[in-house]
Amino acid sequence: MSQLKLRKKSAVLLLASVMSLSLFGCGSTPNGDSAKPAQDTGKPSASGSAQAGGKLVLYSAGPQKLADNIVSGFEAKTGVKVEMFQGTTGKILARMEAEKSNPVADVVILASLPSAQALKADGLTLPYPEAANADKLNKDWSDAEGNYFSTSASALGIVYNTNLVSAPPQSWADLGMPEWKDAVNIPDPTLSGSALDFITGYLSVKGDAGWELFENYKANGTAMAGANQEALDPVITGAKSLVAAGVDYMAYSAKAKGEPLDIVYPEEGTVVSPRPAAILKSSPNVDNAKAFIDYLLSDEAQKLVADAYLIPGREDVEAEGRTNLKDIPVFKVDWAWMNDHGDETAARFSEVFK
Repeated sequence: MSQLKLRKKSAVLLLASVMSLSLFGCGSTPNGDSAKPAQDTGKPSASGSAQAGGKLVLYSAGPQKLADNIVSGFEAKTGVKVEMFQGTTGKILARMEAEKSNPVADVVILASLPSAQALKADGLTLPYPEAANADKLNKDWSDAEGNYFSTSASALGIVYNTNLVSAPPQSWADLGMPEWKDAVNIPDPTLSGSALDFITGYLSVKGDAGWELFENYKANGTAMAGANQEALDPVITGAKSLVAAGVDYMAYSAKAKGEPLDIVYPEEGTVVSPRPAAILKSSPNVDNAKAFIDYLLSDEAQKLVADAYLIPGREDVEAEGRTNLKDIPVFKVDWAWMNDHGDETAARFSEVFK
């Protein structure tokens, strides 16, 4: 069985993705507007070569506003029309599986590094080693051969409601203590690529004994609560107090809007979840796809990443209003192990929390 198939999620997601095929199959954009032929603008691409308009189909996991801003910036620079499907990593992978006999996407942006590693292992990515500014990326997060580029990242932490929690937990184990009984959410790893990264990353460090942590969470009333936003929303409203393995950029963004949230990175370490972008080998718009990767790595796009409270993929760019990578205690995870054991880990986790 291929590595990519090992990363596929539940049949429910697959069904949802098949139903969503009409977004592109019926000549409509993801926003429901009628598709219009691209105009020849003659504008330069992000990589400096002339573009004759055309289009790019993008599947993107991550913040909607950031994705919209990146698409707008790229379209303004190149005249290329972007058709975007926005969804979780699980939904994107399920959609790609449904479309495997008739691929649609040119570029995918995922919220899970092992998922991009699996795409490469299955020969589904198009290498682009000459991408502009690729040498400035965190080398641990991107492929040396140019099969994927992690242009941003998020760190997983303990997100808490400041109205309900005055002394937040300082370690992952604390969330299994009686004082937090029935007060904690954790995202579903079959829906959240970053949650799966955290769970597999933790296990890659702790070994099979690491399952004790998650079993303790379940015994203490921790609820598996959908994808990242679904896990966070009850903490914002006060229905729950904390999120385990909460995505940090969501917490910082909500906090900046005045929500009563803050985040702790446990002192023993956490997992940083890179967000890789890859050109698919089946892309019918390769030049535009390469131009889009160049744009993702540009000064302009990396500032958009920083403004969205994500960790920029380029090591020469830092974000304001959030903790930067150098100040986050990070586990030394085994990405290869995480890739190989993602499917079985998600299944076992779901069994623990059923």
